[in-house]
Amino acid sequence: MNFRFIRLLIAVVLGIVGIMLAIDGMGAIGTTRIVSVIEGLVFLVAAGLVIRASSAFDIFRWATTAVLASLTLRLVGGAVGDLLILADGPFTTRELVTPVLKIVTGLLIAGVYYYALWAESRIRRVLENIFAIPELLGKLIFTLSLLCIYRIGFHIPLPGLNSDRIKEIMGAAEQGPWGQALQYLSMFTGGNLQQSTLFGLGIMPYISASIIFQLLVTVVPALERLQKEGPVGQKKIQEYTRYATVVLCVIQAVFWINFMRKQGLLYPEVADSTLIYLIGILGLTAGTVFLMWLGEQIDEYGIGSGISLLIMAGIVARLPGAIVDLSSMVSFSLTGGDTGKIGAIKILFLMGAFIFIVAGAILITQGQRRIPIQQAKQTRGRRVYGGQRQYMPLRVNHGGVMPIIFASSLMIFPNVLFNWLQSNWNNALTQTLADAFQMRSYTYTVIYIGLIFFFAYFWTTIQFRPKDMADNLRDQGHFIPGLRPGRRTAEYLERVMERITYCGAAFLAVIAVIPMTINNMLGIPFRISAFVGGTGLLIVVSVALDIVQRIEANLVMRNYGGFLGGSTRIKGAYR
Repeated sequence: MNFRFIRLLIAVVLGIVGIMLAIDGMGAIGTTRIVSVIEGLVFLVAAGLVIRASSAFDIFRWATTAVLASLTLRLVGGAVGDLLILADGPFTTRELVTPVLKIVTGLLIAGVYYYALWAESRIRRVLENIFAIPELLGKLIFTLSLLCIYRIGFHIPLPGLNSDRIKEIMGAAEQGPWGQALQYLSMFTGGNLQQSTLFGLGIMPYISASIIFQLLVTVVPALERLQKEGPVGQKKIQEYTRYATVVLCVIQAVFWINFMRKQGLLYPEVADSTLIYLIGILGLTAGTVFLMWLGEQIDEYGIGSGISLLIMAGIVARLPGAIVDLSSMVSFSLTGGDTGKIGAIKILFLMGAFIFIVAGAILITQGQRRIPIQQAKQTRGRRVYGGQRQYMPLRVNHGGVMPIIFASSLMIFPNVLFNWLQSNWNNALTQTLADAFQMRSYTYTVIYIGLIFFFAYFWTTIQFRPKDMADNLRDQGHFIPGLRPGRRTAEYLERVMERITYCGAAFLAVIAVIPMTINNMLGIPFRISAFVGGTGLLIVVSVALDIVQRIEANLVMRNYGGFLGGSTRIKGAYR
């Protein structure tokens, strides 16, 4: 696309937004009027600067300036207005929490923006290099566009469903086992069953189908032969996975629509309509298939793993709501008192725990055990070839986030089942079982940790094959120093993998238990504590690291400075 056309289009959009804000501000009163007029002027000035910009990075910088300046002005202006209202009469320190948080947030946004786009920082140099590479920039824009499409479809409701009734019932059941199960499923599936939208099932049917075929490859000889055929066989297995995804979608959609009908969540006029029933099943199935297609398009034409990015987008989209909920519970006192507020000590603990867990997640995700590999020497004539020493990296967390997902999915069913039994047959046995499998109970936690260890070893056993690796090393003329090729090498690799898998599983157990511990001991809602640990945080960290590594690879491939170091600027891109 023509650079001048893009520049003109962005300038026109900024100018229209600026004029609308200025006109809207003229009809307001007080600080709102001043803030809106200033916002309009900022957008108009940014539009003029975009017209004069000479590079894609300058266009991005001025457009971002307008958007973030508008956001900062709204936060600070709203806080100033609140403070002026409080100054007219007596007020308490609790009423100062929201204005102070708005001002701090606005200043933090401005500081991060200045450091990333204007200061002589490494992030700015990397962004300059990215915007000077048309191919990489196109991949990033394509990926972000598809993620925006996903977020739009995330809010499209299914026909015939009473949205107000659904919100009422789901809000009442939010603290119960069924509501918590739906929250947990929505977090790591990218779906939204709590609102029953088009993407309600999320990408979980596709993930389930992929896992099923990964397991079948190890036990079905025909599929194993297909996998060994290379890209052709992988393409055939991928085709079977898509068909299985459609079947799983239809089965799950039938169960969900039946549940919605029995709960009276359809409008009475269409409650018995077969057409609405079929449209609901078709809509949920089509939504998941469309998400699967989006993920494959990102894999082929974008940057990053498409399915992982969709799940990450669903998790990150919940973060602003958690921050708003947290800000509404903040108190200036140290402990928060007995009113259910969160004091300064808990806030500092949450911040420290978040930083510590993110650092630990990065460490365990990148952690490796490097096995030395010696290449055998070969003599040809008077020359000796080979003899180099290399390393075989074994990941500490070989199963990734899959053990937590398996364990979490399995622990949902006893919780829901025993609570259903207790509500229908209330006696001592059902009450004991229901209490034992509550999310914060001791029994639940112990079984949850045990399942994480089990699935960590189970997944590693399926994915990691020491005998095949030992045979490949022997066929290539490589060996581990001090070990004979073949069976001894396979036994050594299996023993090492068992030990490091224990460390990885222990870390996953800590990550998974932290949200429940914070929720139980500190009284912080689970929707807030879930971002301090658990599956969601581990997925976000893993996907973010993958994106950074892919961008780094694109930059280093062209000898440009990247995230990991270096300050090389692209030659000829700047004047």
